Amino acid sequence: MTQAIDGRLRLTIIGGFLGSGKTTWLRHQLHEQTFGAVHVIVNEAAAAPVDDALLSAADRLTLLAGACVCCAAQSDFQQVLLDLCDERSGLADATLRVQNIVLETSGLADPAAILSIIQTHPVLVRQIVVVETVVIVDAVNARSQITQEALCRQQIEAADRLILTKTDLATPQDLARLCATLRVIAPAATLSAASFGSPLHLQDPSPTDEPFALPQILEHEGSPINACQLDLGDTPDWTAFTVWLSALLHARGDQIVRVKGVVATPAGRLLLQTVRRAVQSPEILPDRATPVESDNTIAVIGRGFTQDQLAASFTHFCA
Repeated sequence: MTQAIDGRLRLTIIGGFLGSGKTTWLRHQLHEQTFGAVHVIVNEAAAAPVDDALLSAADRLTLLAGACVCCAAQSDFQQVLLDLCDERSGLADATLRVQNIVLETSGLADPAAILSIIQTHPVLVRQIVVVETVVIVDAVNARSQITQEALCRQQIEAADRLILTKTDLATPQDLARLCATLRVIAPAATLSAASFGSPLHLQDPSPTDEPFALPQILEHEGSPINACQLDLGDTPDWTAFTVWLSALLHARGDQIVRVKGVVATPAGRLLLQTVRRAVQSPEILPDRATPVESDNTIAVIGRGFTQDQLAASFTHFCA
């Protein structure tokens, strides 16, 4: 994947709904050097970034946090791409030029809108070619996401390649029906599976596999999804926090789409992630010689609550 097309930079867009496993998949690809020499752009809807700390295998990395590049952060994204184009054209030695860009979108981004940004820009359309849109699909939560979230369906529709994750947690029947559904939504996309970034065998489709019903979704139905930040302080009480989070997910699990952050605990720096009510096993991250600004700041993404309400709930519980 290192050969340039018409001398243009190659851009791969990695999309997928919140918690689908985009960063896990990309970490493995960077470790395997799938993209060769690559500049990774990480976009996070939350202002407190986490994913950039997990992608240390990237040759170069730019972080765009606090808004999605397909809308509010569009101008920042365009400027990063323009800077990369200018830098590349200024290098006389072609072997030193970055050939590949990988954009890991936020879970709230529409890949089709990102593609449009490049195609409609007078400079970028001549300097960058989008070679593939990869969309990661959570096999456990995909059915509810596809039937309830218009954005999730839009992401799948934009895909050149669909990669299923967490297939070991889905029943064979549900997995077969999900695959049939994905083929209805994105018939031209290739479909495969992966576990922690490594390819998995996916059973061949059967003519008897019936797709899930796809009800019409009003794009602006319900309150919008927003990203809130929760500051746990310099020395968080890990026990109190986990009990509070468990109670929050129990009470508001349908409203909270994603929780993600790094918490300093007696056991080390723990990467904490949830999707809906499911809490993933914490991952111990390497300690840093200097404090990491984003540690002990948790991103809570969902609808039906504000940042002030979230902070007040946590403070009241700890008090």
